[in-house]
Amino acid sequence: MYSLEQVVEQFFQNNVIAYPTEAVFGLGCNPNSEEAVNRLLALKKRPKEKGLILIASEPKFLLSYIDTERLTEAEWQRFNTIQEQAITWIMPAKSSVPDYLTGQFDTIAVRLCKLFAISQLCTATQSAITSTSANLSGMPPCRTSDEVQQQFGISFPILNMPTANKANPSEIRDIFTQKIFREG
Repeated sequence: MYSLEQVVEQFFQNNVIAYPTEAVFGLGCNPNSEEAVNRLLALKKRPKEKGLILIASEPKFLLSYIDTERLTEAEWQRFNTIQEQAITWIMPAKSSVPDYLTGQFDTIAVRLCKLFAISQLCTATQSAITSTSANLSGMPPCRTSDEVQQQFGISFPILNMPTANKANPSEIRDIFTQKIFREG
């Protein structure tokens, strides 16, 4: 297993890392590195067009990606409210956000997560982190660091901290309409 410092070093070397989220382990990387994102997409066999989720412990790490001028106070409050069910919000993306993050959309998927591991990662990197479930194509998402090792190998950089033990992954909703794209 890797220490927080070693995982952060891997992040800055544009490598893919694994870390706990609310329900499962996530795979992530530096969202400001196209090289890192391409490594993540190749590992997951995920099409670029789908876009990625960004996860952060505080809104400040997401502000450079969200077109905040399009949000009302009510929408901003909705985003900032942590609920029992984790919610990934579909938000308007700034025009400067690269398509390797947004995919075919003019929106960006973002989630606030107050989990200790996410707080530690975001503080150490001073960044949001891309987030997709830690699993190989066709395999179930990993719920433990041991499962991540089984799927990705013993040398894969894993932040071995607990998940929040939620039963389901985050719900995905539109910030404006509240339309649910994925049940949580």
